[in-house]
Amino acid sequence: ATAVSAKVEWMSWKAKLREVHKYISTDIPDSLGDEMYEGFEDDLKELELQKEASSSSGSKDGNSDEKKENKMPLPRISNIISNMDLQIKLDLKVIATKARNAVYNPKRYPGLVIRIRDPKTTALVFESGKVTLLGSRNPVYAKTAAKKFVRIIRKVGYPKAKFSKFNIANISGSVCVPFQIRIDDLAEDHYHYASYEPELFPGLIYRMIKPKAVLTIFASGQVDELFTLFTISFM
Repeated sequence: ATAVSAKVEWMSWKAKLREVHKYISTDIPDSLGDEMYEGFEDDLKELELQKEASSSSGSKDGNSDEKKENKMPLPRISNIISNMDLQIKLDLKVIATKARNAVYNPKRYPGLVIRIRDPKTTALVFESGKVTLLGSRNPVYAKTAAKKFVRIIRKVGYPKAKFSKFNIANISGSVCVPFQIRIDDLAEDHYHYASYEPELFPGLIYRMIKPKAVLTIFASGQVDELFTLFTISFM
């Protein structure tokens, strides 16, 4: 009789355990041995307690985590400077007369300025074939804009212009942290990397070694970043 009652009790515990295990996305096989029921009562209680604790605090923790994530500042890229080489000599006067949105004034600047709208980018084209691109906010957009400028140069009479040696020189960005920064203490603790001259400039200039970057930090929490990159290249 005791064996039969134990068997029945184990089957009821087994059914309850299967319901609890649905919470952790695991299955209990029907071939589970009857001799294993003795230690499952404590496990069942522990699982039920974990389920209750997670259900009661899960929503609160989830909301708090979402709020924390929303409060975390995200840096924004403001400008990407990239370079490429057309591998051909150019007559900037000819290009200026044939290309749209092109400005060439050698008295003020030796390069030809060409602008496109999509993606919004400005190119500085030089007679040697070197091109510097400004204004992109995404490395992929910078590469797309570079290819568009190559097609523009080809259409105005230079079909041998090539898309080569494209590389991103530096990336400028900014972020605003939700707290004030003690500029004096930061400059004192990191004097090897920081320079702060409040009489000349209100911000602290922090030069990082790895990654190679220059940060301009203000007491209000505004941080301007300039990353100098020479490893991102597309051939």
